[in-house]
Amino acid sequence: MQHCSGSYNRRMKFFLDLFPALAFFAAYYIGGIYVATSVLIVSMFALVLIYWLWKRELHKMHLITAIIVAFFGGLTLYIHDPAFIKFKPTALYAVFSLALLLSHVIGEKVLLQRIPQTALQIPDPVWRRINFAWAIFFAFCAVLNLYVASNFDESTWVKFKTFGFSALMLVFMLSHIPFIARYLPQEK
Repeated sequence: MQHCSGSYNRRMKFFLDLFPALAFFAAYYIGGIYVATSVLIVSMFALVLIYWLWKRELHKMHLITAIIVAFFGGLTLYIHDPAFIKFKPTALYAVFSLALLLSHVIGEKVLLQRIPQTALQIPDPVWRRINFAWAIFFAFCAVLNLYVASNFDESTWVKFKTFGFSALMLVFMLSHIPFIARYLPQEK
């Protein structure tokens, strides 16, 4: 029964994490970039609140994302210029990349290694390589967002932001499987 509960919780977390992006996408096609920006700001803070009520803990990545969304989204709404919300993914990915890189020199463990693990027992050098790979990936995403936002129309950028980055992240996560497979628990 606990296995089913864990599976349900993982699915619930997956859909909760996707909700702000999907809400942004739907709101864009219903009401345009300014409505979508407002919906994104509200849905990010709602996500933080939902996690707080569900898990009784503050999900730091969601809170950081919500603050960055509020800042760039607020500028977009106040100045009435969509360039700010288009820059938000670049700023967010740059913050993630920098935090991951700095964790190589600050603290005893790299940032990804500090996330509570129940299933993985990975040696420190492997954690360092994985952490560095994610830092490079987020730096790449920051630059890629700038490229797409600068060279394509707004509708293309919205689609890429919603689905392109999600697909890239999924492919990048799956590419880790050959490197961490030997550290996964083996069923008996």
